[in-house]
Amino acid sequence: MAEVCGSGHKSADDLTREQAREAFERIIAGVPNDTTLGAFWLANRWKRNTPTELAAYTDLMSEHVDGYAPDCDPVDCGANYDGKGRTAIFGVAAGVVAAAAGTPVVVHSGDRIPTQKQDAYKHVLDELGVPTELSPRTSAEMTDKTGFGFYYQPAFNPAVDELFERRDRMGVRTFVNTIETLANPAGANVHLGSFYHLAFVKKIIHTVGESDSLDFDRVIMFQGMDGYDDIRPGLTKVAEWNAGGDNGDRANQTDFDDFEIQTAEYGMAFESEDLAVGNVAADSAQMAKTVLSGERTDTFADAVALNAALRIYAREDVDSIDEGLDAARTAIADGSAAAVLEELQAF
Repeated sequence: MAEVCGSGHKSADDLTREQAREAFERIIAGVPNDTTLGAFWLANRWKRNTPTELAAYTDLMSEHVDGYAPDCDPVDCGANYDGKGRTAIFGVAAGVVAAAAGTPVVVHSGDRIPTQKQDAYKHVLDELGVPTELSPRTSAEMTDKTGFGFYYQPAFNPAVDELFERRDRMGVRTFVNTIETLANPAGANVHLGSFYHLAFVKKIIHTVGESDSLDFDRVIMFQGMDGYDDIRPGLTKVAEWNAGGDNGDRANQTDFDDFEIQTAEYGMAFESEDLAVGNVAADSAQMAKTVLSGERTDTFADAVALNAALRIYAREDVDSIDEGLDAARTAIADGSAAAVLEELQAF
């Protein structure tokens, strides 16, 4: 398959669905040697994957995913698994606030995933004393009990987890970094993800449409800060897609709406540098504690509330970001958010 897609950026051929599936089957089975695997991964990287290829890779991955759906219908937050290393991670605190406001949220990650191998959801939760190395069933129970759940990649996606060392030796991101965020271990109907450019949104939406396993009814993608699912200070572009038909029509349901979130319009005048931290996991955990308790009311508290508002809006529990922001701030002010964190720590 490396011969098909590896002749160069302009002359390389795209893989058919069948070819892409066969290639990934071989990778999961450990068939290619390091040289062949590296050539294939690099060829996919410089060629740029098509939605058809990504859908084939995702569908095969999904066959190996050991998910467990909670009774509630959560928002699936699929941030980049290789984490971030400069600004705080807001998704844990924001997810807890959303849960306290009545919007269940699930997040998932591994542990120091290549290539960045930086802090992700797991590491913030570990610092908070919330259990993370759970079976998928226990993760679902956590979600139903508290409104917030964490799914651990080695437990629900062992086939991808077993590729860790080969990905680490590769040294650059591969298509696995993209598809693992779409694993959807909780069987959610709504996916919230991040992107750098709108072109990537179109690719992901086409991937969802062409996939046989991804049955999201709604996808919200936004320009995440440092590539993570945290709203950027200043201007953040948001793309919103709804399926609008049965699975047989999904491949043609690729139009999406987009809008902008301007933090200044919500009275939040800060820059990315204002949200920088020294130790991402530890400082994000401490930030979460003080924001959820109501002790902290600065720019970090504003960022948590706004990110929670987007999660509440994603599930359509409110009609606007403004309404979501009101719900988020109420959940913090009345102690509901702090109570959810206490439940998670006691789980």
